[in-house]
Amino acid sequence: MKKSIFYLLLASMLVSVPKITAQEENPKSKIELLRASKEVIIAEEKEALKKEVEAIMARQEANEITKEVADALKKEAAERRALNIENRLAIIDNKIALFERNGEDSSENKVSIFSDGKTIDIQLGAPKEREYDLRTTSDLVFAVGFNNVITKGESLDDSDFKIGGSRFAELGWAWKTRVFKESNWLRVKYGFSFQFNGLKPTDNRYYVENGDQTILEEYPLDLKKSKFRQDNLVFPLHFEFGPSEKIEKEDYFRYNTHNKLKFGIGGYAGFNLSSRQKLKFKEDGEEVKLKLKDDYNTNNFIYGVSAYLGWRGTALYAKYDLNPIFKDNPIEQRNISLGLRFDMD
Repeated sequence: MKKSIFYLLLASMLVSVPKITAQEENPKSKIELLRASKEVIIAEEKEALKKEVEAIMARQEANEITKEVADALKKEAAERRALNIENRLAIIDNKIALFERNGEDSSENKVSIFSDGKTIDIQLGAPKEREYDLRTTSDLVFAVGFNNVITKGESLDDSDFKIGGSRFAELGWAWKTRVFKESNWLRVKYGFSFQFNGLKPTDNRYYVENGDQTILEEYPLDLKKSKFRQDNLVFPLHFEFGPSEKIEKEDYFRYNTHNKLKFGIGGYAGFNLSSRQKLKFKEDGEEVKLKLKDDYNTNNFIYGVSAYLGWRGTALYAKYDLNPIFKDNPIEQRNISLGLRFDMD
C-alpha cells in the first residue's frame, strides 16, 4: 500500500497542477473557496516531494549514498507527504462541515492554509471588527504639598500663615477618557476628591468669629500649635494634553501614556464639608489640646482652577480657590496650593 502511494505521488509530480489562492477574485462562495484550497495543499505537498526527491537523487549521483539508501529515503519522503495531504485535507473538510452547519454563526472566523512558504487566511464569516482598547480608564489620585492664602494687596512674604507649616492633601478617584477614537493627544480627566486645606497662623494667633466676620486674634496663652483646616468634597475636571504610544494587537489598539509628558489644565467645584481648628498649649503645667469645630462663616460652595505637569505617575500640581475662604470678611482671602500629584493612569 505504501509503495503504491509513493509511485502514485512520484508520477503525479510531472503533471502541472494549477495553484488556486485564497485571493481568487469573485469566489462563488466561501465553501467553494475552501474546496479550492484543497488543490493548493495537494500541489504544495507534491512540489515539496519533488524537491526532496531531486535532492536525494543528487546525493546518489554524487556517491554520497547508495541506490538502496536513496530508494528508502524517497519512500520515506513520499509516505510523509501523503500523510501531510491526508491530515491537511481533513482539516479543510472539518472547516467546511463546521461552516455548512453553523453558517455565519460559526465560532471559527477564518482558516489558515500554507502556500509557497506564506500563510493565507480564508475568511469564513464576517471579518471580526477590530476593537479599540477601553477609551476610559480610572485610577487613584493622591496629592500633597504646601498650602497658603492669597490676600488682596499682600504678597506671600507678608502672609499671616506659616509657609512651611501650612499644608494640603488630596485623595480621590479619577477617570480618564480619550476624546478622539483614533488618536490620543487629548484626554478628559474627571472624578471626585477629598481636599484637606490646612493653615497655621503666625504670631500665636487663631481664628475667632466676630459677628459675620472671622478674624485672627492673639491667644492669651502660648500656643504650641494653631491650625485651621477645611475639608472639602470637590469634583475636578481637567483637559489632559500629551503624546502617547500606540500599541497594536490583533483585535484592539492600546494607547500608553505612562512614559510620556502630560499637561492637564482645568478646575474643580464642590462643597465645604467641615471647618475646624486645633489648638495645643500648656495651662497650669498641663498640656491641653482643643478641637474646635464650627462653620467659621466659611463659604459652603468651593470652586477653583488647577493644573499639573508630569511624567509617568508623578506631576507638579497647583490649585487655586476662586471662592474666598470666608463669606463676609472685608478683605478676601483665597487658598492656593502647590505640591506633587500621584496617579499612575
